[in-house]
Amino acid sequence: MAMKSVTVPDLGTVQLYKRRGVRSLRLSIGHDGSVRVSLPYWLPYAAGADFALKQRQWIKSQQVATTPLQHGARIGKAHRVVFIPEAGRTTLTTRITSSGEVRVFHPSGMTPHDLSIQKAAERASIRALKQQGEKLLPQRLHSLAAQHGFEYRNVQVKQLKSRWGSCSSERDIALNCFLMQLPWHLIDYVLLHELMHTRIMAHGSIFWTELERYVPNLKAVRKEIKSYRPALLTE
Repeated sequence: MAMKSVTVPDLGTVQLYKRRGVRSLRLSIGHDGSVRVSLPYWLPYAAGADFALKQRQWIKSQQVATTPLQHGARIGKAHRVVFIPEAGRTTLTTRITSSGEVRVFHPSGMTPHDLSIQKAAERASIRALKQQGEKLLPQRLHSLAAQHGFEYRNVQVKQLKSRWGSCSSERDIALNCFLMQLPWHLIDYVLLHELMHTRIMAHGSIFWTELERYVPNLKAVRKEIKSYRPALLTE
């Protein structure tokens, strides 16, 4: 895989990846708002940059401005962020408690809005989401599979950059820990989507027709989930 970073007017840095097996240009937005274009080996890098430029309005609509984590902000289904200043402390530490707190200990001379504290809180919050996901998502996947007669081999919860989930040809399913921030009906949609891939890999008309048997309001759900992206959200 070859990679090049370029600066695109009105967008900033765009990462261009040439991948074997890729037949068309593909655009993705990372959880941090980064822009990535995958392109076939035979295309020049300039084609990828031009593609990103033409899609800049859509890209900007997907890049949500980062909101600082506030004291008491809810993280997923089960945690809240708590900033704890301590006199005499010189380092930052974080701890996720069994009571559902993401605790960020910091020197009393710093404020929670300091960049280093925000970064520490973000990393700890993502760990909390992953813990939630590892506890709840495999259980829900197993329940839906048993209910509808699907079979899969393994399931893992990961921090994925641009997808809510994936399913390999060996029926191994990966689920994004950021799913824990979605309403449960959207989580179920993603899980059923990946379970359907254990039977039909490609996103053709047959795939969507079959999936609609399990998600009756499929069109509305697909539209709704587009208002979210895999990133850390706060409330």
